[in-house]
Amino acid sequence: MLVKIYPENPQPREIERVVEVLRSGGTVIYPTDTIYGMGCDINSSRAVERVAQIKGLNLKRDHLSFICHDMSHLSEYVKVIDNQTFKLLKKNLPGPFTFILPANNNVPRLFKNNKKTIGFRIPDNPIILEIVKELGNPILSTSIRDDDEVLEYTTDPGLIHEKYENLVDIVIDGGYGGNEASTIVDCTTFPFEIIRQGKGVLQD
Repeated sequence: MLVKIYPENPQPREIERVVEVLRSGGTVIYPTDTIYGMGCDINSSRAVERVAQIKGLNLKRDHLSFICHDMSHLSEYVKVIDNQTFKLLKKNLPGPFTFILPANNNVPRLFKNNKKTIGFRIPDNPIILEIVKELGNPILSTSIRDDDEVLEYTTDPGLIHEKYENLVDIVIDGGYGGNEASTIVDCTTFPFEIIRQGKGVLQD
């Protein structure tokens, strides 16, 4: 199903429709401030495994990311954040960054890799932030881009729908997406380390 949602003023009825699908264990492709992402409610193990299957991910080995709707939401899923890390997050979020942080016990066991860390995103995109806020739980986030794909397939919602309509429950048309991934910052080491330079330029 292709659902049109306007980023300037996301329609509450359509947001609720997406949230209902997520609550029932569905999978969704959604816009962010970087590349379109695929995800589900982190508490639905069946949906998480479905996303992993579609993307060829190993839940125990691969680094996974969550989308939270704001800093207080993020803080529910990480161990105590020191002042320096907090200032860094506050200065750069919402934005095109993935911050690797130590996960606490609110993170479902399914995601506990050997390092016990999770990547956290708060994208500067009203559509996905409204969805996560309404859902109440973070959404698993994985980019739909593959390095060998034609770029239009990851930026044009109509083409994304053609490719994935039989694999996911909803593709959100939130306008054309980007093709540059987020900047990944490891906050579990000091000084903080940029693991991958992407769209975001870190303000420290």
